[in-house]
Amino acid sequence: MSSPPSAAAAASPSSSSSPRRAELAELAERAAHVEVDTEAAAAWDGEAGAGAGDGGDGDSAYEDGTSAASTSLKSSVMRYEWKHGRRYHAYQAGKYQFPNDEKEQERLDMVHHVYYRCLNDRLFLAPIDPDKGLRVLDVGTGTGLWAIHLGDEYPGAAEIVGNDLSPIQPSWCPPNVRFLVDDVELDWAEPRPYDYIHCRYMAGSIKDWPRLIRQMYNNLVPGGWLELQESVNTPYSQDGSLTEDNPMVRMMDGLMEACDRIGRTVNPAPSMERWVRDAGFINVRVQVFPLPVGAWPRDPRLKEIGTLLTINFAEGVEAFTAALFADVLGWSKEEISVLNAGVRAAAKNPDTHILFDFLVITAQKPEK
Repeated sequence: MSSPPSAAAAASPSSSSSPRRAELAELAERAAHVEVDTEAAAAWDGEAGAGAGDGGDGDSAYEDGTSAASTSLKSSVMRYEWKHGRRYHAYQAGKYQFPNDEKEQERLDMVHHVYYRCLNDRLFLAPIDPDKGLRVLDVGTGTGLWAIHLGDEYPGAAEIVGNDLSPIQPSWCPPNVRFLVDDVELDWAEPRPYDYIHCRYMAGSIKDWPRLIRQMYNNLVPGGWLELQESVNTPYSQDGSLTEDNPMVRMMDGLMEACDRIGRTVNPAPSMERWVRDAGFINVRVQVFPLPVGAWPRDPRLKEIGTLLTINFAEGVEAFTAALFADVLGWSKEEISVLNAGVRAAAKNPDTHILFDFLVITAQKPEK
């Protein structure tokens, strides 16, 4: 696997980058200088990317939305809900079980960088050129960093729209980027279709994935492209170092159970190819990339990714467990604290070589 000469250099933001992009460069710097026990480490020998398939204020970037659920930035959506010591969205409260506070936004921005590095410094894999005046929709945009990054790299894109339940996106952004507060699970009423729709990291957020994908199909131009990016949320190891009693496995099992109870699967990735085909898409392609947890890989790029994912789990485990384990599974504070501590230790254990698979599904709407 090829990698850039320096992880820090690869992550250095351009002059047009946002402050958050600069923060990510600092994270990459940390990853680049981590000490690794190469004797205990297991090298990743597979080639990433093995394919399958057939080949806020008045000056903000917000506008009123266009779906039945779209909402302009009014006080109602800015009234956040506080529980378990964290802040959650208010609009359509309860649909998204994870926080939206500053700590969580920093974690989401770091995960954006992880996925960017995972795809060898690419934002998308669909065979498109946004600079050719394309209209782009980013479903569940989160902090908006993917949309902003795309706008930075492709100023020729006609319009990049990011929607989310939370109005947490920045007011500064490229001129071709705008955001709206929207519930994508309700009926869409877009004024005109998009050339490309991107949806990433939405596990645990959607009740009816087939319906959402059909709406994506209906809101693409003929010949337009859909891209879904999602991890398979079943951790594993190639060398048997990850056992069933590992706290990481117990946490993921608990998340599966809790999200199944509320009808919002935390593991949609294995079914996405089928849902896409059932919706009528053609030229469906599935590509699989490794996501290690820990600095154990010898490949510099994977080592950087693994280090950042260690931070993701060590510092972000509270966000995963707070609402779902307490409110849905009925765990006590003490039980959750013990699990969280175990997950932090597991993520930092250099002798456990944890892997997740990251799936990218690209598919095209037929021309006719």
